[in-house]
Order: sequence, then C-alpha cells, then structure tokens
Amino acid sequence: MPTVEITFSPLPEHVRTARLMAVAVARRTHVDESLMDELRLAVGEACSRAVRLHQRFAPDAPVALFLTDEDGSLAVEVVDEGPYDAVSPPEEESADLAAVLEAPARDLDFVDELPPGVVLAVISGLVDSVRISPGAGGGTRVRMQWPAGPIASDTQPLSERDVGLDLQV
Repeated sequence: MPTVEITFSPLPEHVRTARLMAVAVARRTHVDESLMDELRLAVGEACSRAVRLHQRFAPDAPVALFLTDEDGSLAVEVVDEGPYDAVSPPEEESADLAAVLEAPARDLDFVDELPPGVVLAVISGLVDSVRISPGAGGGTRVRMQWPAGPIASDTQPLSERDVGLDLQV
C-alpha cells in the first residue's frame, strides 16, 4: 500500500499543484479516465478548503495530502488544522445556500460566507466514497476513494522510490 505524502504551505496557488499530483497518481493507479474530472474537482475543493482554514487558524502549518494506492482503489486524504466542521448546514440555511449556488459566477470570496460543512457536502456529492473525520491533532481529515483498474504489464506500481515523497512547496 504505497503512499505519496505531499505537504504544502497554505497558499491558493499550491492547490493546482496538489490537483495535478492527485491526477498523476490516479492515472498511474489506473483510475478510469471518466472519473478524472470528478477527482480533480473534489481534490481541488478539499485542498482549497484546507488552505482557507489554515490561512485563518494555522498559517504556519502545512496542508497535508496523502495519495494511497490501495488494493483496487486510490485513496486521497486532505488533512487540515482548522476547526472540525463536518456538520450539515441547518435547514434554515438551505434556502440561502441554494441562492448562493444558483447565483451567477462572481468573485470566489463568497465561499467564506457559506455555512460550515457546505464545501464538505459538495465533495460528498462528487465522490461516491467519502469519509470525513476529525484529524489526529484537531482539524478535519477528508478521505475520498476511487476505484482503480489493474496495473498494466508495461507499467510498474508505485515504487518504494515514490513512497514517502515529501514535496515541500
């Protein structure tokens, strides 16, 4: 069960790098190409959420991304050090949320105005297998999983060289 670990400073420009790494590992583990847009979007949302939380609550701590090639699947975990907020938005906020999501595209600063748990709800809607739990030292651990195909004979699985890769950005 090889794992690639990436830590990056909580800057929005590093989210793209995290997405690219997740897609590269997904392709290497043979996640179906039809799932790549979903994977890219879900990982981007989870990392963007973590960056926003770190900027507010833990600006000096890196965001952690774990990409694990498990038996027949790819697991992606994003761990932040902000407050644990995996709660559903209250009923009275649902109408406001619908209005925000249906509004024309505009500056992304409105994301900070969303009720707690909304970004996590969006991620849950994108990925069939999601587990949201408290992180070991506080914060939130968002674990997403996609099915992967068999390794083709002309490629190698993630090697020990890939395991524990620590990309400091």
